[in-house]
Amino acid sequence: MINLYTDTSRLTRHPLIGDDAQAKLGTPPSLLASIARIFGEGLNPDAAVARILADVHARGDAALRDWTQRIDGIQLDSLAVEARLTIDQSLVSSLQFAADRIRAFHAQQPIRSWQSADGTLGQRLTPLYRVGIYVPSGSAPLPSSLLMCVIPAQVAGVKEIVVCTPPGKPNGDVPPVILAAAHLCGIEHVYRLGGAQAIAAMTFGTESVPRVDKIVGPGNLFVTLAKRQVFGLVGLDGLAGPTETVVVADDSANPAWVAADLLAQAEHDPLATALLLTPSRKLAEAVQQEIAHQIESLSRADIIAQSFANRGGIILTPDLATAVRLANEFAPEHLCLSVENAADWVDGLTNAGGLFVGEWSFEVLGDYVAGPSHVMPTGGTARLASPLNVLDFVRITSIISLDAATAAHLSPVAAALARAESLTAHENAASLRS
Repeated sequence: MINLYTDTSRLTRHPLIGDDAQAKLGTPPSLLASIARIFGEGLNPDAAVARILADVHARGDAALRDWTQRIDGIQLDSLAVEARLTIDQSLVSSLQFAADRIRAFHAQQPIRSWQSADGTLGQRLTPLYRVGIYVPSGSAPLPSSLLMCVIPAQVAGVKEIVVCTPPGKPNGDVPPVILAAAHLCGIEHVYRLGGAQAIAAMTFGTESVPRVDKIVGPGNLFVTLAKRQVFGLVGLDGLAGPTETVVVADDSANPAWVAADLLAQAEHDPLATALLLTPSRKLAEAVQQEIAHQIESLSRADIIAQSFANRGGIILTPDLATAVRLANEFAPEHLCLSVENAADWVDGLTNAGGLFVGEWSFEVLGDYVAGPSHVMPTGGTARLASPLNVLDFVRITSIISLDAATAAHLSPVAAALARAESLTAHENAASLRS
């Protein structure tokens, strides 16, 4: 059962990675025991990741095979497998339908180079040459994440795309649905690599895995810690924490639908956040009843229960305006408005990775087929970051092409500013051209 609260303690943010997170939230004993078994000594997750990164950097493919054997219990004969269609045609059609909508959405994003009328100034947008995509495939394969990452990169003009996903047990097979999604995107093969070793392979390059310019895609704690440690050697989309949804609802909302949306979010992860903010006690109690009813038929009920206990809940607010304000301050990955006249509240909501307006714009559609990438900022970073988009796969070069007259006009001002900063060499370079 999801709990009902009248305070806002569930809206308190905690660090999601690193030593502070371990101090506040604690590293699960089972995880520490697993690390000790794999490494032969007690290490915290950060130290374990650092060891994997260093080993892959030093030994390449041999280290990738060793760590896959030690962590996943799988002995790989080859790191890459062919992307191919071996799934039911109806599922192929669904993947293609989603891919087409994702491509059409991102094709609308304006990315253009420009030049001033006199040709002296401009910006040039150049696609990244090679990017790496990490596709989670732990408790559930996520072909949707492959589509949501690969397609914006292709729209941007990226020439080479490297896809890594964890090998499946017991034989290291990649789920056929992920291979099918890759094939539909024109990806020829997929690397059977997960966790920190996958991030290391794409960052440093090995005999089999090419080095990339940027790595994108969500992952577990070890993927996130590895991305943090390699930042600067390779570009990143961000550091993804557990997924999160805040639903703001009033008496007009359908309690069965609100409950279904909260359950869908909670089944991702025991640390997923699924929150309902509402001024209506009647709705809150109806949603509680619906959750108790619907959860009985769901395959991941245990995960959902843990998620609700850890991070979920229903928060009663004095009024709808307060619910909207608190949701905006929380800056969730997904912010869903299940209220009457939902469009009236949109302008005041600035902090969300995705804003889902009205009950027909429910988040599950955003996860799969609406069009925008479902890779969105988490942990409150929606205050400052954006969902994965075409601009993540281009770099901007400023073009300065001045003639003598323009340089002579600008140089005295540059010299004056340099002099104010006590940078006499700067001042000299400007004065020589005055």
